[in-house]
Amino acid sequence: MNERSQSPIFARTSDFMLWLLNHTEKFPKNERFRMAKRLEDSAFKFYEFLIESTRTKKRKRQLLLKADVELEKLRLYLRMSQQRKLTSHSQYRFAYGTLVEVGKLLGSWIKIIPE
Repeated sequence: MNERSQSPIFARTSDFMLWLLNHTEKFPKNERFRMAKRLEDSAFKFYEFLIESTRTKKRKRQLLLKADVELEKLRLYLRMSQQRKLTSHSQYRFAYGTLVEVGKLLGSWIKIIPE
């Protein structure tokens, strides 16, 4: 097993991404090219920053901070999708709860990386 498959942040993010892809494919066609794209792009960028951070020693903290920014964008887009009634209240609670958990894992990881 590699580091990513053992780490809770990778497992939770992967599960969230699968849920998100299933959720956004049900958006109306006009919103798939607007809101769904933003949600999906941010989720993928976030995961890619996590992967890159495991492959480098010099830029690890910088990449994790970029992941944190992407996570904040993801929260914003999720909130907007709920406000636009593309995401139900229960779906929003589930997704936001997952992102809070991922954010805590990310924050813990950032804290142990020297500046």
